[in-house]
Amino acid sequence: MAGKALIFSAPSGSGKTTIVKHLLQHNPDLGFSISASTRDKRGRTEQHGKDYYFLTPEEFKKKIDNKEFIEWEEVYEGNFYGTLKSEIERLWSEGKNVIFDVDVKGGLSLKNYFGDKALAVFVKVPSIEVLKERLKDRGTESEESLSRRLFKAKFEMTFEDKFDVVLVNADREQSLQEAQRLYDDFKNRK
Repeated sequence: MAGKALIFSAPSGSGKTTIVKHLLQHNPDLGFSISASTRDKRGRTEQHGKDYYFLTPEEFKKKIDNKEFIEWEEVYEGNFYGTLKSEIERLWSEGKNVIFDVDVKGGLSLKNYFGDKALAVFVKVPSIEVLKERLKDRGTESEESLSRRLFKAKFEMTFEDKFDVVLVNADREQSLQEAQRLYDDFKNRK
């Protein structure tokens, strides 16, 4: 059984995760696609099989060799991320549409893979200055990592026209309402 794929992509700090969590909370017909990653768990709260499938680089490479990924990439040096085919099959077998929270390159790969079964949404902030403040407010970035994320964000923003819809996340409540409207229209489309 095949469902639909709702893809949210954005530069880090744009608010896509907040939007995805909101949609999951309010739409029981949506299932979150858990990505595989070789990065370390953040803090004590992240869990294998809930936040990510945490894999060793060797496990990840074996899955690449076995063609178990829809898409994968090295997002930051030494940190690989990917979407497992088995994860999508699991959610579709439960009768759910799949929602993705992925970086821009991953989003475009998923859009290409799923074709007309997908709606690819690019979430952007009003300006790079707003993005810089949001990343600083997280309190998780060093000056070096902040600089690296902003450099990557500027590059990723050049791909917004490749997505089906651009959602400008200037006001949280308006963005959440717009995301819900986009999903409602998409799931009712034949």
